[in-house]
Amino acid sequence: MTSGDDQSYTDYGGDTGHTRTRLPETDPYGGAPRRGPHRSSSRSLITVVGVVVLLIAAIAFANRGDHSSTDGSASKGSQPHTSPTAATGTRPVETKSGGIPSGFAHTEQGAESAAANYSVVLVSADILRPSRRTEIISQVFVPDQQAALTNKFDKAYSKQFLSNIGLDANGNAPVGHTYVSRTAPLGTKTTSYSDSTASVEVWCTGVFGMAGNDSTNPVTSDWFTLTLQLQWSGGDWKVSSFSQKDGPAPVPGDDKASSADQMSKAVEEYGGFTYAR
Repeated sequence: MTSGDDQSYTDYGGDTGHTRTRLPETDPYGGAPRRGPHRSSSRSLITVVGVVVLLIAAIAFANRGDHSSTDGSASKGSQPHTSPTAATGTRPVETKSGGIPSGFAHTEQGAESAAANYSVVLVSADILRPSRRTEIISQVFVPDQQAALTNKFDKAYSKQFLSNIGLDANGNAPVGHTYVSRTAPLGTKTTSYSDSTASVEVWCTGVFGMAGNDSTNPVTSDWFTLTLQLQWSGGDWKVSSFSQKDGPAPVPGDDKASSADQMSKAVEEYGGFTYAR
């Protein structure tokens, strides 16, 4: 496996015991990201990580400055290009279809908001459930790709694949277990934009695996970047294709792993967000 290569197929983590959820190699639509371990228990990293944290805090403080103005706002042209996901003041979408945010603005910011929210959906536990998958494909993808994608996703997330990661044919975890697949976008970058199409990269982190006392696929974290090709279709941004690659990933921390019960409760008790650019 070559780090950083685009990945677009589905397999199981073999001897590692970690899930790698991808679509078939010939599929141009990509798949959920690699779900491999990135944690380290090395105590030798404490000093380095501590210095990095302090350095980041110092830089943030130095650059904070006084951003007040008479009207409390800044024009779009004054925003630094080095911070493409700085807050814009644009309100997030207020509508959802099938539980998925919808009604994004017909702007570059709207495309970035759509890409961030769609990334969360495409790498969620719901995509593994056949009944929910159909709704997701219908909501997220352009109409002329939905039939083909339904077939591709169904083949990728087959009964055998679900069994390999400990789920039944309906994508449900065993009693006493919780399957975790939750993604958090950290930033977006538009690489091309027009009134009808956009290409947006979404830098993400997430937690993936089975929470349970006897789980052989424990919950681990991962870092990856999704690239979504969007089209303006039916009055909203929709995905025409997507792909993913590893990283960028930070130096692993030295956090103490939580128990399976703590992970299960976190998934149940902490809701997700609607992301706005």
